[in-house]
Amino acid sequence: MNILILTGKFGMGHWSAAQSLRQQLLASHSGTTVEVMDFPAYALPNLSGLLYKFFNLMVSHGRHIFNLYYRATGKGRSDVHPPFEGIFLDRLTELLDQKRPDVVIATHPLCAQLVSRLKEKAGEEQNPLDLPLITCVTDVSTHPEWINCNTDCYLVPSGEVRRSLVSCGVDPGLVCVTGIPVREEFRHLSRHREGKERELLIMGGGLGLLPKDPAFYEALNRIPHTHTIIVTGHNRRLYKRLLGKWENIQVEGYVGQVWDYMARADLIVSKPGGITLFEAIFARVPILTWPPTLQNERNNARWMEEKGIGWVAGSDNCAGEIQEILLDRARLSAAAYHMECLRRQLQAGTLDQMMEAVAGEGRIAV
Repeated sequence: MNILILTGKFGMGHWSAAQSLRQQLLASHSGTTVEVMDFPAYALPNLSGLLYKFFNLMVSHGRHIFNLYYRATGKGRSDVHPPFEGIFLDRLTELLDQKRPDVVIATHPLCAQLVSRLKEKAGEEQNPLDLPLITCVTDVSTHPEWINCNTDCYLVPSGEVRRSLVSCGVDPGLVCVTGIPVREEFRHLSRHREGKERELLIMGGGLGLLPKDPAFYEALNRIPHTHTIIVTGHNRRLYKRLLGKWENIQVEGYVGQVWDYMARADLIVSKPGGITLFEAIFARVPILTWPPTLQNERNNARWMEEKGIGWVAGSDNCAGEIQEILLDRARLSAAAYHMECLRRQLQAGTLDQMMEAVAGEGRIAV
C-alpha cells in the first residue's frame, strides 16, 4: 500500500504528528510505503519559508490577531475554501498523479480541505476520485476548519472532540478516538530516575518561548534536591544566555529524543500544545503549562485541567508554583493516575484496522 501524509510546518505539532503516524504505519504494515510531505513547501517552494516565518511572528508577537481569526472562523461553516485554492489544487493534482497514493492522511486542516475540495471537484466533473481521506485532528478541541464532507475518517484526541464533531453533523461511524499520534518511544516508555534528586523538565517548544527574567531561573536553581533540564528548542540566543549559569540547571537546545528526558522527569513545564499533552500522557508525567495565549492552546489547557492531568500556572514566572507542585507527591501521583486512565482508553489498534480495510476493500470501514 502507498500512503501519503500531507502536513505543514505551521508550528511543529502537525509535522510531529505526521512523522509519528509514519513510524506507526511502517512498524505495523510490512511492504507499505509511507511518505510525509510538507505540502505548502511543495506547492509554494519560493514562498513557503516566508509564510512560515510570518506564522511564527504572528504566534509570537501578534497573538491577538491569531485569536481574532481563530474565533471568527470558529463561528463559520465547515468545508472552508482555503486561500490560494486554485494554485494549491493544481499542485495537489500534480502531486497525486506523481505519487499515486492508495490513501491520504492529513495532519493539517489546510491539507484536509484541499483533498476534500479536489474530490468534490472531481465528482462535479463526473470523474470521481476514489481516494480515501483520513483527517488527524491535532488539538483537543473542534474547529470548523477540520470538518470536510469528503473525509472518510477522523482520528481525534478525545471523546469530547468526537462528540463535538458528531454535533456538527459528522457521521459518528467516521470518528475514532485515538489520541494525538506520538512516537512509539513514548508509548513504550520505561520510567526511571538517575539518583535521588527530583527531575524537572522545562520545554519552550520549537521556538524556545521561555521566560526572560533571570530571577525565574535563579528561583529554579534554589529548589531543594531538584535537577532542572531546560530545552530551548531552536532559540539559540536563549540557549547561549542560559548555558552554564546555574549549578542545578542543565540547558539543552533542540533535542530529538525528548522521551529520554521525560522518562526521568517528575514534572514537565511547557506550552499546552496538543502533541506535548499526549507525549506527557503516554510518559505519565504531570504537566504545568504556561498561561496559554493562543485560543487553541487555551482549549487544550482547559481540557487538561478537566481531566486532572496538569495545571495552568498563574504567570510565566511561576517558580513558586513549580516548587509547590514538585514537593506535593500526592498531587503528582493523582495526575499520573489520571494520565494512565486516559492512556488505556485510547483505541491503539484503530489505525491498523482502517489500513487493513483500505487494503482489502479500497475503502475505509470503521
